[in-house]
Amino acid sequence: MPQKKIPEIQHPARNRYAKRSSRNPSPKPLFVERMQELLKKDFKSYMEILKHEPVRSIRCNLLKISPENLKKKLESKRWKINQPWKDYPEIMIIENELQPGELGRAIEHLLGYYYIQELASMLPVLVLNPKPEETILDLAAAPGSKTTQISATMKNTGTIIANDVSLGRIKILASNLERCGVSNTIVTKKDGLAFCRKLKKQDFQFDSILVDAPCSGEGTLRSSPKTYLMWNIKTIKKLTKIQKSLVSAALEILKSGGTLIYSTCTHAPEENEQVVSEILKEHKELTLETLLLPITPRPGIIKWQNQKYNSEVTKCARIYPQDNNTEGFFIAKFKKK
Repeated sequence: MPQKKIPEIQHPARNRYAKRSSRNPSPKPLFVERMQELLKKDFKSYMEILKHEPVRSIRCNLLKISPENLKKKLESKRWKINQPWKDYPEIMIIENELQPGELGRAIEHLLGYYYIQELASMLPVLVLNPKPEETILDLAAAPGSKTTQISATMKNTGTIIANDVSLGRIKILASNLERCGVSNTIVTKKDGLAFCRKLKKQDFQFDSILVDAPCSGEGTLRSSPKTYLMWNIKTIKKLTKIQKSLVSAALEILKSGGTLIYSTCTHAPEENEQVVSEILKEHKELTLETLLLPITPRPGIIKWQNQKYNSEVTKCARIYPQDNNTEGFFIAKFKKK
């Protein structure tokens, strides 16, 4: 059955974001040069929105409360709630000013009624569209924003394996799963590549897989200005190899007819279209599917510097902060024939 097209909706908070009181670190010249090449005439609006705080967005935890009841509770605290995407009432924006830390200290958050999550970060799971009773792998799961979102969509049925390589991050993942009442998830600590190979030897396969890959984080500059200081072209090139290896290994344990979502929170074509294009070249059993999103994405690019990519990458989504007042993201949806 063809998927229902979701209308593009721009939320009302678009022009009501707050400017940062502290000055951002200066971007490195090479970063500026690359973003100018990517965005051209839109570069100025991109740099301008990076000076502003991201919107305060949360996701209602459907395992514990309905969006209607959560909205009533939050409005009783005099929070102004906007639900920007009509097909997803669980996604909310708090439009009025809050005290520092108030969003995380609220009793509704401590009880697991909502999860503090950036808008663009919610999109990969909307594209994955998990179903109840499925078996799903979240290969780089910590801190658990997408794992808890998957579980809520599955109504705590089926099985999720949430893997991460870092023990410190796994502790946070486990804490978030417990707070949100997630009971259909097995947490594992393993290098993603080694974990996929081990599961392959055991003939274990998944209905769907999410590879929200480690990346250079260019899309997180609004919420994490320190990324300006950490940014390095050598890191981008190193991560590209890791990302491709993770996707290739994950595809080996994906069922025929299954879906794999590859996502990053960066704009670098080397980590995005290049990875997707190389995967398509090496895995003839794959197709890319067009994405239906509740925001306005840009298509993947087919040329970058001296590289040409598979024309199918135009089906991917490039999400820029200035287009929808979100953080930056990239999403690709693979289907295994």
